[in-house]
This record gives sequence, C-alpha cells and structure tokens, in this order.
Amino acid sequence: VLFSGSSKKIISKFYSFELLEVCIHRVRSCSSIRFIKSKYVCVFDKSAFKFSHQQRLFRTSAVSCGQIVQFKLSDIGEGITEVTVKEWYIKEGDSVSQFDSICEVQSDKASVTITSRYDGIIRKLHYNLDEIAYVGKPLVDIEIDASKGVAPEEDVVETPPMSHEEHTHQEIKGHKTLATPAVRRLAMENNIKLSEVVGTGKDNRILKEDILNYLAKQTGAILPPSPKAEIIPPLPKSETVPAAPKDKARKIPVPVSRPIVFSGKDKTEPITGFHKAMVKTMSAALKIPHFGYCDEIDLTQLVQLREELKPLAQIRGVKLSFMPFFIKAASLGLLQYPILNASLDESCQNVTYKASHNIGVAMDTEQGLIVPNVKNVQVCSVFEIASELNRLQSLGSAGQLGTNDLTGGTFTLSNIGTIGGTYAKPVILPPEVAIGALGKIQVLPRFNGKGEVFKAQIMNVSWSADHRIIDGATMARFSNLWKSYLENPASMLLDLK
Repeated sequence: VLFSGSSKKIISKFYSFELLEVCIHRVRSCSSIRFIKSKYVCVFDKSAFKFSHQQRLFRTSAVSCGQIVQFKLSDIGEGITEVTVKEWYIKEGDSVSQFDSICEVQSDKASVTITSRYDGIIRKLHYNLDEIAYVGKPLVDIEIDASKGVAPEEDVVETPPMSHEEHTHQEIKGHKTLATPAVRRLAMENNIKLSEVVGTGKDNRILKEDILNYLAKQTGAILPPSPKAEIIPPLPKSETVPAAPKDKARKIPVPVSRPIVFSGKDKTEPITGFHKAMVKTMSAALKIPHFGYCDEIDLTQLVQLREELKPLAQIRGVKLSFMPFFIKAASLGLLQYPILNASLDESCQNVTYKASHNIGVAMDTEQGLIVPNVKNVQVCSVFEIASELNRLQSLGSAGQLGTNDLTGGTFTLSNIGTIGGTYAKPVILPPEVAIGALGKIQVLPRFNGKGEVFKAQIMNVSWSADHRIIDGATMARFSNLWKSYLENPASMLLDLK
C-alpha cells in the first residue's frame, strides 16, 4: 500500500529498495494518481500501524496496463527494401493473435502476407492502402500484455489503461487457425470467430465454404450448393460429338471499354510492383548479347493426343493444355544440352550448370508480366506439370503468387500465342541464358512425303540465347530435338523417367 508524504506519518518498517521501485512504477502506471514525489513514497506493513480517521490511505485497484509494440516490417528476402501495402486484414481496435494475417504487401517480386508475432490489440496503422512501406520501419502498433515481455529489438511505449469493454473484436486463442487471408477477411466482415468454425480442408484448414455454411446455420439462410468441377467421362466410341461448323467466322478483337477522361493535364505515376521489377530485369538483360533462332512445328499429332487425354485429365480435376507438353519436351532437351540450363556469373568467368529444371512460364496478369516456374520438371510427369500449372495460373490471376513460385527459374517459355502473333523476339530473363516464345497454332496447308497437300496444325517458335556461352549450332540442335518430341509425341515415352 502506498501513500503520499502529506500525511507526515513516521513509518517504522520498510521493505527492500527493489520492491519500492516496483511499487513506484505501479503507481505511475495507474490513472488514479497523477504525480508523486518519490522521496515521499514509502512502503509499510499495515500490521505495524493503527490509523485514525484523519489518516487518508491511497488504495489502488488492479487496472489493465499494456505496452505498445511497434511491429516493424521485417526483411522478406531477395534484397527487397520496400513494398506496397495492397490490403489490410485488420483495423485499429481489432484483437490479433500470433500468426493472424495483418496485411498483404506486394514487392517487385511477389505478394507476401504479413502475420502477427504477438497477441494483442491493434492501436495504429502506419500506412494507408497503396502506400510504400519500408523494411525495418514500423508497420503497426500493437498493445500487448506487459507481463509477457517484449523482444528487445522492438520499440515499446507505455499506454494508458483500457477497460475490457473496449475490446470489441474477436480473439482467436488456444491454437493456430489455418485459413487464407481471403477467408479470414470474410470471417471478420461477418463477425465470425474462426475458432468456432470446423475446417474441412487439408490439416483442418478453414475454407470459404466452411464460413458460408457456418453463417447459414447462424442465420437460418439456405445457401445454394457450392459449385464443383463437373466430371465428364470419356465418350463411348459409338457416340459422336457434333463437329463445329467448318466456315467459322473470324473472331474480331473487341476493344476493352475504358472510360475516356479528358482532363487536359498530364498524369505522372510512380513505377511500382511487378512493373518496377521489369524495369530492373530488362535493364540487366540489355547487357546480354542476344541472338535469335526461329522454326515452325507441326503439332498435328500432338493436337490429336491432347484431345484424347483431356477428358481423362478432367476426371482427375486438371485442365490439360499444350503447355505441359512443351515444358516436358524442353526438359528432355535440356538433359542433352545442359548449357541451356545454366547461368553465367557477373564477371563472365564461371558457368554454373543447374541440376534442377525449373522452367518458367510467362503470364500476363492485371499486375503486369510475371514469370512463375514449375520446379524440378526433370522428375515430373506431364500430368504433374499440368496440375502445377493450374495452381500457378490460379494464384497468378488472384495476385497471390509467393516468392518461391517466382524465383529460382533456370529456363523460360513464353506462350505469346494465347494473345496473338506468330513470331516474337523474347528477351532473356537473367541469370538465365535462354528463352523461347511460342506463337499461336494455325491450320495451314503443308505437303506430306508423297507430295500431297494436307491440313496441318502449325506453330512457330522463336528462341533467344546468350551468345557469350551459347552458339547458334547448339541452339539449333536443341530446337530440333524439342521439335521432334512435339511432332512425334510417342517418342517422348522412350526418354520419360
């Protein structure tokens, strides 16, 4: 018990000096006492005194007292020093637990979800949406329990006590809840505690359907069944599929409708995100002496094979495109010509031959050009490559590709034909030494061995290579081998592992 010197009473029993310091700190942290002179503050044993009615005793109650931790943006690797805040999953006053998602940031390489290190209450957001956040600078202020201690590298500021009634947001405690940021946001918007939802995903992960079903049970609403991939078994030979009309009207490209703004003023915007990465990468690529090589591929047999395999892949839940065949054929070719799966150091003194075939696929997204890669293609089947491509394309469309998906590539294919065009001049993606651009597949007349004209499915390919370590003959031989695998798909069976 503490009291001021105004009572001018002599105290006969003292505790240790360490206890005195603790008591003084406790008094200063309480809102009931504004100012205390430490030389008049004493500690006494109430059993040693008898108080008269004139004596005034200062009584303190147990008040919640926390500390503000400035949660700094830690280093996310790859030499990244700044990121753009794309989305906040919390707001000021919300309660968070360890591993809860705080925000999503985007660097010039990937999108990253930042999670909390503490259990506490959000007191301040240091950035608005689309603002630049810097590594090592405070991201949010979190009020934590002072009794639990704080990491020494964090900045701590004392905060006035807060009543329990002011904690209005849900708290998830006791275990780590597995859920994507989108699911957490859906739960937060509907004021649902994730700890009360039973997850049906892998490792009890909470899915969007789990949130909707929980919400339906609480409100009594009847939700429509969640859409599932329709399983289409292969058609019996007796049944025929109606053929498409032969004279199909040529598709006319429709311009993208955007509101026309006549402001009369020029507008300047900073280069951020993936566009900033493109500036850096292409500036480095211009230092590489490129040379090109082009050829055409007859994909008639591959088109027929894919049509036969599409229903089987769809039954297994995978969309089968031509790209998995292109990637696997490239990997088989890289086994014979490993110099194309190498990298050259900055001083041009050493060549590193990469053991893994991490083949990148250029994708056009709303965020710009990104190049995720399929890891270890040399040990993957065509179906496994297709499954991984489906995953990368889904994440790329949602802007949720991680750093691991976008780094470590050793060879790249760019399918420009999905948009249009037959030839391109691809630019090497450093530190790689080769890249291929695939044109669109066209139905064109060609001659067979007997001199007869037949309808062929033709695709053009354009290769670019680093002329410092790769010569034209090597590129041509690799292209011829890659071409033979695609023109005779059955030949790949001899080299598949």
